[in-house]
Amino acid sequence: MENFYYTQDIHGPYDIFNAGNFELEHGGLIRDLKIAFATHGTLSSAKDNVILFPTWYSGTSKVLEQAYVGKGRALDPEKYFIVLVNQIGNGLSSSPHNMPPPFNAARFPSITLGDDVRAQHKLLVEKFGISEIQLVLGGSMGAQQTYEWAVRYPDFVKRAAPIAGTAQATAHNRMLVQTFKDGLTSDPAWADGWYANSASVHHGLRRHARLFATSGFTPTLYKTEGWRPLGFTSGDDFVTGFVEAHFLPQDPNNLLAMMTKWQEGNVARMADGCLKTALSRIKARVSVIAIKEDGFFPLEDIEADAAMIPNGELKQVSSPWGHLALFGVDASYNAAVDGYLTDLLAR
Repeated sequence: MENFYYTQDIHGPYDIFNAGNFELEHGGLIRDLKIAFATHGTLSSAKDNVILFPTWYSGTSKVLEQAYVGKGRALDPEKYFIVLVNQIGNGLSSSPHNMPPPFNAARFPSITLGDDVRAQHKLLVEKFGISEIQLVLGGSMGAQQTYEWAVRYPDFVKRAAPIAGTAQATAHNRMLVQTFKDGLTSDPAWADGWYANSASVHHGLRRHARLFATSGFTPTLYKTEGWRPLGFTSGDDFVTGFVEAHFLPQDPNNLLAMMTKWQEGNVARMADGCLKTALSRIKARVSVIAIKEDGFFPLEDIEADAAMIPNGELKQVSSPWGHLALFGVDASYNAAVDGYLTDLLAR
């Protein structure tokens, strides 16, 4: 299904890596898998200045660039070769909406975060000849991929910084994501994934957005009207103009594919179901960054992961924006995370 939201004009510039016919963890394959990525900075001759940053749910490489990359920041393209990689299903890489029939839309195959990370590894090795990365980091679903990287490729990763995410989706987190799914698919126009176009499912997209906003931000943000500096006139105006506006252009099948990966995120599957064993395989130095007020991935869950990681340490950030401080709208959050990343890279 053609969707003009997923274009170079809005999310570029980005490049495409052709990963070929790619076998999937759940079986089957994606034919002619395409991974969209953007790079910033110059790869050193020794190929020893690489930072990898996978996308989060509903985000793209452009969002990551705008929120985290810049001269004088921790992710400084004058120092590092920064690879911002779009996860499978996010609309720029191979996704339900852009896959040729008959494997498009609701017939898009089942994918996992492990599939993402294996495809990203293929990109780094085959496209750039990279054999180690100085840092892999990511927020939310990007944090889930960061854990996957550190456990799956322990000799490849020197440092890791999962931000506002866990190594294993908790029962509460899975239920929360299910409410987002249910809100989206409650729209009669959903038609089991065979809708005429994404705009026809706007009622479901709006319900999903409002559920997302309920726990994505903190009660304090609404109480103090922290959205006013962005130009919004009321809480409802903010949710409509900020959150609904973010999701309305996106393809529902793409969102569903990513949410399923989110729910199934679990590095313990690589260690016969034992999370502690899986995390003990990590050789990287790890800064686990938690947002204290996070309603998606609570502090205590992130703290429990950090305690099981060799060379791991917990870092905390406070923001009234809660989980969605990830979008870079809170200057104090940005400064704190930059400080933690700068310190990690200096070690």
